[in-house]
Amino acid sequence: MDTHPNQSSDPADIVQKRGTAGSGSGGYGYGYGYGYGDGAGSSSAQRSFFDYLLILRERIWYIVVVFLVVFSSTLVFTLSETKIYQSVSTVQIFRRDPNIMQVQQMMDNDIRSAEDLNTQIKILESSAMVNRVSDRIKGDLLKSFLAPYEKATGDAASVPDVIAKNRKVLAPRLNLVVGISYQHPDRLVASKVANLFAEEYLNYIQLVRSTFQHKAVEDLQLNVETQRKKVDQIAQKLQHYKESNKTVSLDQRKDIVSDSLKGINLEVQKAQIVLQTAEIRQNQIKDHRAKKEELTGLVFVASQPVIAELSQQLAAQKILIAKLRDRFRDQHPEMIAVKNSYAQALKELERAVNSVCDQVDSDHQAALLNYQQRQQELDRIKKESLELDRIAVEYSQIERELRTEDLILQSIAARTRETTMTSNIETQNARIVDQAVPSSEEKHISPNVPLNLGLGLAGGLGLGLAFAFFVASIDDRVKSSYDIEGVIGLPLIGIIPQLRPMDPADKAQVVFNNSDRQVAEAFLTLHSSLRLKDESKKAKCILTTSTIPGEGKSFTTTNLALTFAAHGERVVIVDCDLRKPNVHKSFRLENRSGVIDICAGTMTIDAVVLRGVHPNLDVIASGGRAKNPTQILNSKGFESMISDLRKRYDRVFIDTPPLAAVSDALIILPLVDGSIFTIFFNKVRRKAAEFSAKKLIDSNVPTFGAVLNGLNLTVSGYYYAQYYDKSYKDYYLAPGNRVAGNKEE
Repeated sequence: MDTHPNQSSDPADIVQKRGTAGSGSGGYGYGYGYGYGDGAGSSSAQRSFFDYLLILRERIWYIVVVFLVVFSSTLVFTLSETKIYQSVSTVQIFRRDPNIMQVQQMMDNDIRSAEDLNTQIKILESSAMVNRVSDRIKGDLLKSFLAPYEKATGDAASVPDVIAKNRKVLAPRLNLVVGISYQHPDRLVASKVANLFAEEYLNYIQLVRSTFQHKAVEDLQLNVETQRKKVDQIAQKLQHYKESNKTVSLDQRKDIVSDSLKGINLEVQKAQIVLQTAEIRQNQIKDHRAKKEELTGLVFVASQPVIAELSQQLAAQKILIAKLRDRFRDQHPEMIAVKNSYAQALKELERAVNSVCDQVDSDHQAALLNYQQRQQELDRIKKESLELDRIAVEYSQIERELRTEDLILQSIAARTRETTMTSNIETQNARIVDQAVPSSEEKHISPNVPLNLGLGLAGGLGLGLAFAFFVASIDDRVKSSYDIEGVIGLPLIGIIPQLRPMDPADKAQVVFNNSDRQVAEAFLTLHSSLRLKDESKKAKCILTTSTIPGEGKSFTTTNLALTFAAHGERVVIVDCDLRKPNVHKSFRLENRSGVIDICAGTMTIDAVVLRGVHPNLDVIASGGRAKNPTQILNSKGFESMISDLRKRYDRVFIDTPPLAAVSDALIILPLVDGSIFTIFFNKVRRKAAEFSAKKLIDSNVPTFGAVLNGLNLTVSGYYYAQYYDKSYKDYYLAPGNRVAGNKEE
């Protein structure tokens, strides 16, 4: 007989396995659908759109009831609500005021941007406009205006508050036509109040403009008087300055000084030239005297007529002396006479040269004195010119200030005259385009029947869906495939339909007695699912458990064992629920001896096994209730029993207590090849099932999957249409589909 490749028949190996269970990093991976991941305990599960549709389908009556309540309430409210009428008057706001006179307006009302237009809209929405309209509602109009509100509340309503609440300014888009709407139960009152708003807006704008212009005229007149006094003060200051500086005609005086400055400057230049010439001659004389040279060599000396004549005489006498020296001696009277004449002429020449030198010195002194005088005169005139310039600066400043202030005075005076003229001209920067007219009795804006019914329809449906999801959120019992595969983390390998009422023993053997064909077919499907994978196909020892009692773990164990036995395999069922044994009841057997006796060593397997309960099926009962079940399950005898059963049978099915109650199943897990987790439809809570399943997964022993028991056929289409369809019921009950041995006809 083949053994499971991951199991050993040697008790020592089993002990070693038990000691290392839970310490490895391996696990039992699952490749099931729905996008839940590829292994047990995956946290990436998400609900599909179909899952949400199933939630809504199961709770359709919640949705219907909530929808009917909301929709009917909306309908009653709509039909009982007071009808409200609306009237609209339109006002065109001009981009700029009408230009009657070619003068600049004192108050700028031009609409240049969206901010300017929004300013006008805010004026229409202001409490000032509300109060002005309220003041005009009097007499019969006031009675009609307040009548609906007094009937509704029984108290006197505040007119401004009512107006502000029901008035609406319709802001334009890409135009300057503003709508003013008013809503009222009386359509005539609505139109009158809307028109009052348009009229009062025009009156308000005109009043603001008129008040502003009259105030501007008064301010301008005051500015004119102030400016005139300022101009007079500056004029007096200028006159006083003229008198103190003796500058009656500053420009004329400055012209005279400028001409004098030009003339004396020319004379200074001439005197400077004469002085330079005299200095040159004087220096030449000094230079010749220092070198002991003849002064007659100087041009200005030699050019003197006397000196030129004396020089000629001396030259002639030198020639005569030279001629007489050839004839006479020096002591000759003629020679003496000629020499005396020569000496006399030489003295005269010397006196003439000295006279010229003295004249040069005299001319130099005169030129120097003249230059100094002219220079002093030039300095005096320059000083006078600078003084005039200094005076002219302050004079010009006062004169310029006088001209500026006078121009300002003239401008303010002209603006005052213009404003005075324009203040008496009435202009409007807006006009009424359309007067508000009463709407027809059928055209009320409230209640908006289509809108209210649409909101009631959408709101009722939305609240119904929300209530259905709320109920689904607080219902945490396991019922859908998403709960099993997505939340608990185990693949769903089988679904067992709900059995019709019958004896418990018949239920435990429904596969054999074929009392419910649908259940029998479900176990055949489970058998096929277990044979699809190598782990479950080759598993020799399979443990069955659940979260809480009453989930059909024993029912699943017995019928699954019968299914394997019907397919020709030798099968034994071991009842390891030593606290509340149930397998012997399922087969109507006695529970006198069993697992407890084998583990205690008082009896052998052959002595306690109940052979031939069904073809290929043996049963080992618990042998009663144990006082210390965990000690028995942890004993060497229990390990030896499992090891021996592996050798004797093709399949060993072990029924264990629920995981949430006790830990017996976890003690046995290291000794088996895999486990099956049973869940009863709509009974156990998700958290409890998830916690119990996690214990199986964390044990590192393959968990083949979950089996759902007790599926109600009326809701099978809600949650398990992909697994089970009750439309096949007739097929299951068709003649000829009976189990014969391990074959189906």
